[in-house]
Amino acid sequence: MPKDSTPPRTRMPRLRKPDATDGAAIWQLVKACKPLDENSMYCNLIQADHFAETSVVAEMDGEIVGWISGYMIPAKEELFIWQVAVGAGARGLGLGRKMLLELIERDACKGATRLKTTITKSNKASWALFRSFAREIDGDLLDEPHFERDTHFEGRHATEHLVAITLPECKVLARAA
Repeated sequence: MPKDSTPPRTRMPRLRKPDATDGAAIWQLVKACKPLDENSMYCNLIQADHFAETSVVAEMDGEIVGWISGYMIPAKEELFIWQVAVGAGARGLGLGRKMLLELIERDACKGATRLKTTITKSNKASWALFRSFAREIDGDLLDEPHFERDTHFEGRHATEHLVAITLPECKVLARAA
C-alpha cells in the first residue's frame, strides 16, 4: 500500500518577517477572516514590503496562516497594530499572542512604550486577544472611542475604540515569552 504523500501538519507555526511575495497570500488570509476589513491586495503587498520590520507572518506547512501588520507611529514611542488575522486551521494555538510577543521583541519596536490598535466593540476575538496579551505582559489596557461611526465613517462603519497597552521593560518580556 502506498504511503500517504501528504505530510502531517505541524502544530507550531514558524514566525517570520513578511516580504512582497507574501502580499497575495496575506490578502487571501484576511478575506477569509471575517469580520476583518479587506484592504486591496496592493495594500497588503505594500504592508509586507514597506513595514516588514513591524509586521509578522506565521507559516504552517508552507502556508501563511497568521498575519499582523503594524508600524511605529511617527514621532511617538508607540507600535500601532493595524490588523491581526489568524486562519481557521491555526486557531486555538495562541498564535495571535505569540505574533504580538514576536513583534514587541524586534529591534524595530524596542523603543515602543505602548502598543495601540483600534477595535470595534463587536469584535470579540480581537478584544480577547488584546486582553490576553495585556495580561501576559502585565500591561495596563485602556480603551476609548476613537474613530466614531458618524463623525469619521459617515455611519457606514461601527465606532473603532482605541486600545492602548503599556509595554513592560525588556527583562519582563523575556520572562513572558
